[in-house]
Amino acid sequence: MQILHSRASLREALSSGPRPVLVPTMGNLHAGHLALVARARELGAPVIASVFVNRLQFGPGEDFERYPRTLPRDAHMLEQAGCDMLFAPDESEMYPAPQTFHVLPDPRLAGELEGASRPGHFEGVTTVVLKLLQLVQPSAAVFGKKDYQQWMLIRAMVEQFALPVRIEGLDTVRDSDGLALSSRNGYLSPAERASAPQLQRALRELASRAPACADLEQLRQAQAQAEQGLRELGWEPDYLSVRRRADLQAPARPEELRREAHLVVLGAARLGRTRLIDNLEF
Repeated sequence: MQILHSRASLREALSSGPRPVLVPTMGNLHAGHLALVARARELGAPVIASVFVNRLQFGPGEDFERYPRTLPRDAHMLEQAGCDMLFAPDESEMYPAPQTFHVLPDPRLAGELEGASRPGHFEGVTTVVLKLLQLVQPSAAVFGKKDYQQWMLIRAMVEQFALPVRIEGLDTVRDSDGLALSSRNGYLSPAERASAPQLQRALRELASRAPACADLEQLRQAQAQAEQGLRELGWEPDYLSVRRRADLQAPARPEELRREAHLVVLGAARLGRTRLIDNLEF
């Protein structure tokens, strides 16, 4: 596996041969990332993963400084998974000048849920993803659907800018107890790790209750009760919310709650110092 640290070496490595498939990551890899690499390999082109902890998507007081940097381990895992190239730039390589041009994602999609809880987050995500797509020029890029809103925003950005890349979404990879795999799970204490699947259980319960709601007020009450249930277990929820899959807007009519394969319930909550997110389509 080639390991590339500069844009010049990346251009040289990609100067011949077919367009690759890109797997963008922030490193500290786990089995969920390796599933993205496995899906990328199925697409029949060289696979390039990126590892870059992107300062632009972290807000004040978030975990940019303590986010785990584990590049030697990540490189070994990627090589074992059959990755062909690893692009691992530092900040001076990705941002040789201050990044004063930013992507401004549609606030109807980016201003909800994660966007409301983490102002500026999606501006940073879409800016770095656009830059990676421009640098790598892949035929496809594979993202995990655990970050559901991020996946939808990147698909919309690619469509609106007419970028010649296909965006693939891979279903969330989970541990045996249902916890969505995440690099931030490593922050959890043993007791917190034992409690962490409660978020997924709360989402499943809300998804099972939503179709029985007679009106949208009952749905709002069910969401509030789900959040309160997590609080009673020691969590600090940001949101548990039922949304339309098509646009992540709240259902506008009660009959939408009874359509199959139409909705997604998304949640974000803090357990101790660790903020976890998850979702469930239904």
